[in-house]
Amino acid sequence: MLLVASALAACGGKSGSGGGVQVGIVLPTKDEPRWVQDEQRFKDALKDTKYSTEILFSQGSSAKEQENVESLIAKKVKVLIICPQDGDAAAAAVEKAKAAGIKVISYDRLITKTDAVDYYVTFDSKSVGAAQAQYLVDHVKGSGEPLYLYAGAASDNNAFLFFQGAWEVLQPKIADGTFKIANSSEAEALKDKKDLSRDEQSKIISQVTTNWDANEAKNKAQTHLTAAAADMKGDVAILAPNDGTARSIADVFAADSAIKSYVVTGQDAEKASVQYIIDGKQSMTVFKDVRTLVKDAMGMAVTLLDGGTPEATGSYDNGKIQVPAKQTPVIVVDKDKVQKELIDSGYYQAGDFTGLSS
Repeated sequence: MLLVASALAACGGKSGSGGGVQVGIVLPTKDEPRWVQDEQRFKDALKDTKYSTEILFSQGSSAKEQENVESLIAKKVKVLIICPQDGDAAAAAVEKAKAAGIKVISYDRLITKTDAVDYYVTFDSKSVGAAQAQYLVDHVKGSGEPLYLYAGAASDNNAFLFFQGAWEVLQPKIADGTFKIANSSEAEALKDKKDLSRDEQSKIISQVTTNWDANEAKNKAQTHLTAAAADMKGDVAILAPNDGTARSIADVFAADSAIKSYVVTGQDAEKASVQYIIDGKQSMTVFKDVRTLVKDAMGMAVTLLDGGTPEATGSYDNGKIQVPAKQTPVIVVDKDKVQKELIDSGYYQAGDFTGLSS
């Protein structure tokens, strides 16, 4: 962090002398804790520097996102860091930025179907899904365990990558009878196929999407449990895509007397879910250290402003070009790892939680 701060301070001295905003940051919504957390991490990274930035939220609207980008173009930003609400829809906005000579960094979610993306900073999304799925495999209680699948939003490329990573781990265990699919006829029809096409993934995701919305996840889980036969209850495994949906889904399953136990996944290490994990209500979360992601994004911005070429560790096909990418590693956190990974690392304070045993 200090290295980034000093780099930003140095850069601010050189490129900030003309005033105005050098880096514009657009995040999807203030209604999910994850993005408010990102905003704070960006502010922390920029604290005590001369570096100028503006952070705007799109509030779940691609139209608002485009307005935000246009506003930043008018302020003559030199680098745009944007996490798209909808990867396809964001293409038009970043094309305007590129036309204005602005470098575009796609942040956490990939902007698709355009060549107007210069770089992508991301957690390795496939590895997130694979980690979630492996946790379910490692904690299965017996053969023929019911498996409930849930996914993010069909408009978010990451939702496909998470699901793809999970499916590649789960599919062999579905095919050999370890798991039986409880809530998706499309997944059941494809259970013997490990490598799914985008269209095949889309068919499953359309049945089990939560749209990253806790209420939608709750309603879907209630519908699924109401329709479930007795042999789809008992000890169950639940692939939940993130922490917000995981808590909602967990609450629904916990309230059903025919569910003896459940293992449910998550991601983002939201405070509320860490407390759920400590309390035994959520099984795990995939911790994506936003401090590292922010550091990588701001480091890229500084390099670009200094006229350099940022380091890439891989690339992603966005449907138009291969986008150079910097990938940030992910960490699995369950009850046994909360202290080490989240408290000892300084990400959260022990006082943020109750019942934490060190």
